[in-house]
Amino acid sequence: MTPADLSLTVLHAVRRAVDDGALRVDVPPLVKVERARPGGAGEYASNIALTLARPAGRTALDVAGILKERLRDAPGLQGVEITGPGFLNFSLRPDAGAELVRAIRESAPAYDSGSDTTLSAPALAAPTPSGGAFPPYGSSTALVGTVVRFAESAEARAALVTETVVRLLRAQGADAGFGGAERIHVRPGAYDPTGLGVDAARWALLRPAPQDRPLDGPPLLVQHERNPLFRVRYAHSRVRRLLVNGEQLRVTPAYETDIDAPALLGALGDHPAVLLAAARHRAPDRVARHLETTADALLAFQHTVLPLGDEKPSAVHRSRLALAEAAGTVLAGGLSVLGISAPDRI
Repeated sequence: MTPADLSLTVLHAVRRAVDDGALRVDVPPLVKVERARPGGAGEYASNIALTLARPAGRTALDVAGILKERLRDAPGLQGVEITGPGFLNFSLRPDAGAELVRAIRESAPAYDSGSDTTLSAPALAAPTPSGGAFPPYGSSTALVGTVVRFAESAEARAALVTETVVRLLRAQGADAGFGGAERIHVRPGAYDPTGLGVDAARWALLRPAPQDRPLDGPPLLVQHERNPLFRVRYAHSRVRRLLVNGEQLRVTPAYETDIDAPALLGALGDHPAVLLAAARHRAPDRVARHLETTADALLAFQHTVLPLGDEKPSAVHRSRLALAEAAGTVLAGGLSVLGISAPDRI
């Protein structure tokens, strides 16, 4: 993990603390990290808690504790300590990137988020290769013991948001459903009141926060980089094409050496926390926004993955391809929980 990686990781922790309501501050544009000074601990340190203390109306030690909790399982960090009046000190793990990619790749089922899906609590807790099951990477037991029952709604958007929230809650271990019902049945075309097609209709209704207006539908059908739905689905298709091209070049995905891709690694590492926050706050829009972040990072990274020209395949290319494959897994899983297809080709 480079200082740039660490800066992004801490910034993500601040953003999660703000999203969770633990801190009431404006998220800074960047977080400064520097080599730990004498008397500190670990390799790097940051004074971000001292910077945020006054606007948050908290002590620096309180802010540092809030951030430390959200950095506990961050990829690349071996430990976080608080020193002095509230400095955060970081010890790095040299193999964190490899562990993250391995965890994602090993959790990857064959996704099928078709339009006729029956979801049950056992299926979501133990994902299978079909049935729109939630991916293991990102699921947890954080909400075990939580029981949530929703009233059924005849209004299309309310029904869609609630169905998606139930998926998110169950994936975090909650007992969630409608009244006393054990199952949710999603009918073909049930959430396409606009005639846009299921994928665009669901994105139009789920991408905005529940209190905001649905997105304008026709722009979501345009295959252009200005269309976020297209970017997310296209990013997944690019991963599939990279894997095919890699096979032709005899480049097999295997994370063997550290890759300098802080934005992409940061987005992949944030995925579980985003899903948990989306479940807790009943906010599927957080998943959609995170998919955009992940897709943009992947699309910026994709051009470096495979050998160019006379360049010979190496461990770097195998590692980059493994990282791209992991990104494709996260994109497919996130689209799956939103009930949107992840095409192999666009």
